[in-house]
Amino acid sequence: MKNMNFSEAVERSLQLRKTYHNLERQYHEKEWTVEEDALAFLTDAGLVGRLTMSQQGRWPTNGETESELEHKLGECMWWLINLADRTDIDISEALEKFLTKTEKKIGD
Repeated sequence: MKNMNFSEAVERSLQLRKTYHNLERQYHEKEWTVEEDALAFLTDAGLVGRLTMSQQGRWPTNGETESELEHKLGECMWWLINLADRTDIDISEALEKFLTKTEKKIGD
């Protein structure tokens, strides 16, 4: 599988979210709110914690931990990209600012 660049990941994430919005309107008559998206992200982030514990042998496993953890990590990135978009934040710029500020702070 090829590695994609961050811009491609953002574009594909936003397109996929549009598809989910269509399904939300179809099944629930309206799109999820930004707050509902944030709650979904937090739920998945919690699962990353539990799956990480399982992968590290600190929580019982069902045998599918590795693939589930990989999926949830990707899903959390997807949520963050979409939350940034819905709150009018450029996620690429936000990451760049964070990295630059943190590197300067710790003297990298």
